[in-house]
Amino acid sequence: MLDELRAAIGKYVVLPSEEALIAVTLWVAASHIQTVLQHAPRLAVMSPTKGCGKSRVLDVLHETVHQPMMTVNTSPAVIFRIIGKNPPTLLVDEADTIFGPKASGDSEILRGLLNAGHQRNRPAWRISGPEHKPTPYPTFAMAAIAGIGDLPDTITDRAVVLRMQKRKPGEKVAPFRSRYAVPELNALRDRLAAWLGPLRSTAARMVPPMPVEDRAADTWEPLVIIADLAGGQWPASARAACLTMTRHEAAQDEQTSLKTRLLRDIHRIFEKEGNPEALPTQDLVAALIQDADAPWAEYGTKGLNAYHLGNLLRDFGIGPANYRFDKGRQAKAYMRNRFLDAWARHCPDLVETASPDPVQGGAPARPAHRLPPAAPTGSLPIGPPGGTPGPKRTR
Repeated sequence: MLDELRAAIGKYVVLPSEEALIAVTLWVAASHIQTVLQHAPRLAVMSPTKGCGKSRVLDVLHETVHQPMMTVNTSPAVIFRIIGKNPPTLLVDEADTIFGPKASGDSEILRGLLNAGHQRNRPAWRISGPEHKPTPYPTFAMAAIAGIGDLPDTITDRAVVLRMQKRKPGEKVAPFRSRYAVPELNALRDRLAAWLGPLRSTAARMVPPMPVEDRAADTWEPLVIIADLAGGQWPASARAACLTMTRHEAAQDEQTSLKTRLLRDIHRIFEKEGNPEALPTQDLVAALIQDADAPWAEYGTKGLNAYHLGNLLRDFGIGPANYRFDKGRQAKAYMRNRFLDAWARHCPDLVETASPDPVQGGAPARPAHRLPPAAPTGSLPIGPPGGTPGPKRTR
């Protein structure tokens, strides 16, 4: 059964590794016994850019998991009322719009709900009904969360993490056509439920030996339980995938922390120089190395260089470009406005100071006293596109 499911998932999606394919297969199967699990692992599907297949992963999950609930943007109140004794499997796409710097105030509530729902018996309490009684709402439910860029650490720490990449030219997948793919995947889903249904009580009693500890063990235990129920090569494959993927994430966390430190140090250097529009690459590297409290002087074998800097910033979509400075001098340089999105996403406390004037690259100009700020050149009329303009201002 699991072999067929793995083949079907691999037919429509290119995952980052064979271990990732094994993990997704086991995660789908675990959704069918979540009513007896103690932990509901998250599946974090992250991609650096569009077109890496994260939404296709959710399409396949939607047709194979237990009672899917697909959403692009939802409120915590809706999820509170949907999760019950037999919870759905939450499939959340475009999570970057929920957890990004421009997210609404509900994002923190939703993050708390997703964090609490990783473990059984972690209800959310709300005042409810005409008598205003404190009421516990269950939060326990498996969830797959997909987005561009990194998800909050509190979510990835409770997740099996898939870091999607664009397909190579030689990597082929079958077209996902609902007319053909959905019946095939739904048939697998029904057979999966029929196989695992009678095994729920057995699964509830299982305490499998785990190759990892603490929260990683809690997250991966449901997947290992499924593998042990299946037998054959699956128990060994599941534990090998668990070790490989958790070690990769540990290394990724260390590298991510280093990259975040780099963003902060670069922000400090730009600020020290008066927030110019651009800094020459060599000047930026020299300033980083000169910081005695930073790790850059000892980075690599001979300290940070321009090549290292480009590699560290590549995942943020930041790279150097030719720039003409004063007196006609031209050099490779890093434009300050290329860092704004990365600062907002990964260093949100810097957002206020990372909002330069779009032309000068410096601090925004303060409007004259008692005069309303002038509309920027080329701005659209007030009101929705194609609609009526806003009301005229009266004197």
